[in-house]
Amino acid sequence: MEPFIEFLDVPVNSCILLRTREEALAYPRGDIALGFCGGCGFICNLAFDPALAEYSNRYEETQGFSPTFREFHRRLALDLLERYGIRDRDVLEIGCGKGEFLALLCELGGNRGLGFDPSYDEERTILSGVPNARVIRDFYSEAYAGTRADLVCCKMTLEHIAEPAEFARLARGAMRATPESVLYFLVPEALRIVRDCAFEDIYYEHCSYFTAGSLARLFRAQGFEVLRIGTEYADQYLAIEAGLADGHTSAPLPEEADLDVVHGLAGTFATRCGQRIASWRRNLRDAARRGPVALWGSGSKASAFLNAVDRRGVVEAVVDINPHKQGHFMPGSGRPIVSPQSLQELLPGTVIVMNPVYGKEIGAELASLDLSPVMLSL
Repeated sequence: MEPFIEFLDVPVNSCILLRTREEALAYPRGDIALGFCGGCGFICNLAFDPALAEYSNRYEETQGFSPTFREFHRRLALDLLERYGIRDRDVLEIGCGKGEFLALLCELGGNRGLGFDPSYDEERTILSGVPNARVIRDFYSEAYAGTRADLVCCKMTLEHIAEPAEFARLARGAMRATPESVLYFLVPEALRIVRDCAFEDIYYEHCSYFTAGSLARLFRAQGFEVLRIGTEYADQYLAIEAGLADGHTSAPLPEEADLDVVHGLAGTFATRCGQRIASWRRNLRDAARRGPVALWGSGSKASAFLNAVDRRGVVEAVVDINPHKQGHFMPGSGRPIVSPQSLQELLPGTVIVMNPVYGKEIGAELASLDLSPVMLSL
C-alpha cells in the first residue's frame, strides 16, 4: 500500500466518556498513517493497533438526540423495509449502538430483531417498548454463527474493523439462504474525505475507509451480489445493499468506477489537507478576537478538529445536546463538554458547527437561547 498522509499522536478514541480533565489529557494516543491500495482502492491506517481500541459501556456514540438525525434514521428504516418487503421477518443488526435503529426496524415493520454491541446500555430503555427486539452486549463473532436473519444490517461499524474481508464473510454467514435475504451496510464515504480534505473525518477508531468502488469490490469478493450503492446524509455516508450471489455476479455499477480518481486525489491529499488545516487555524485566530469560541458537537469530528487545528487551546468549550455527554471532557484535548444552556454564561462570539447537516437545528437552538454568535461550519 502507498502511504499518503500521517496524523501523529492522536487520541485513540473520540467517543469515550471521561469524567475529569486530567483523565482526558492522559488518554492513550496513537498514530494515523493512511495508505492506499492501487489495486482495489482500499484505504486504511497502516499504524493501527487494535489493542488500543476501547468499546465499553462508556463509549457514547449515539446521534439520536438530534431531531435531524432521528428523521434520517426513520426515513432510512422505512426505505429499507419497503424496498425489500421486510415485514414479519427476522432482522439482525451488528454494531447496533444504543438500539435506536433496531427499534425502528422492528416497530415499523413488525419484525423480530436481534442486535449486537458491547456498548449497549439497557438503562436507556430504548427497547423497553419493543418486546420483539433484544440486544446481546458483545461483539458479533463466530460464536453467534448459528444466528440467521432476512435482513442483516450494520451501520457505521465496518470502518472500525481492521480485517474487513473477514467481517464481511461473517455477515454473509448471518444471512438466511433465500433469494429475499438482504444485507445493508453504512460507512463514512471516503471519496468525499479525500476530495474535500475532510480531516475532521479521519480519526484513530476508523482504521478502514471505503469508496463506492472499494466497498463493492470487498462485498463481491465475499460472495455478494451488489444491488444498490450510493450516498446518504448530505453525501457523508456510503450505503451498500447486497444479496447472496448465485455463482455469478452482474457487471459493476457505474458508481464503482472511482479507482483512478481516488488514486489521484490520494497523491495530492497531504498538501491540500495541510492547506485546509492552516486555513482553519487562521479562522480560529480571527474568531478568538470576537470573544470566546465554542464548538457544537462533541463527536469524532470535534476530536479530530481539536487535535489538528487547536492544540493551543483557543476553543473554550464543546457543546452537545446529548445529556449523557455533558459534564465530561474531550479525549486528548481536555475541553469540557457542556449543554447548550451553558452558552448563556460563556457568551461565545463564535460557534463552530462540526457537521453542517445540523446547521439549521443549531441556529434555531442558539436563537431560542437569545444568542447570536458568528456561526462557522466545517
